[in-house]
Amino acid sequence: MNLPNKITMIRVILIPVFIVFMMIDNTWAKWASLAVFVIASLTDFVDGQMARRMNLVTDFGKFMDPLADKMLVASAMILFVEMGKIPAWIVVCIIAREFIISGFRMMAAEKGVVIAAGWWGKIKTAETMVMLVVLLLFMSLGLNGGVFFIIEQILVYLALILTIVSMIDYLLKNKGVIETC
Repeated sequence: MNLPNKITMIRVILIPVFIVFMMIDNTWAKWASLAVFVIASLTDFVDGQMARRMNLVTDFGKFMDPLADKMLVASAMILFVEMGKIPAWIVVCIIAREFIISGFRMMAAEKGVVIAAGWWGKIKTAETMVMLVVLLLFMSLGLNGGVFFIIEQILVYLALILTIVSMIDYLLKNKGVIETC
């Protein structure tokens, strides 16, 4: 297993660590969950850059890297549903989009078509990560209600809007692939 794939696996291993810290109800654990989430998120950037720069792109990495990202983000969002920070229906919409796009990519791959991530998807991913880090930071600082609640809601609904826009953009740009399936 090459180094970028090992870094991806570190992200997968950090997911249960993140979950455990999130479930412990004390300030230290909340700060630890924020730190683990940020470190895990940064490994996504590092492994991808390293794999491309060192020409170490593998089928395992192409499969596992996006799966690890989805597992990390879905874990955080589901935990925030339990805490009452994100409505469950929004998390369902966001996760459903990931299933739809992943399924669509698999169908395209079977036809020999590789579909790269679009700008809307990249913006959606970045905003979702910002949303989760801000929610984790506010939780760690004990900030809730008032202006903090408004900021959280803006970020949550912006993630939802970008999720929908990116899915529509993705499907429209690749409708030729859909028509051949």
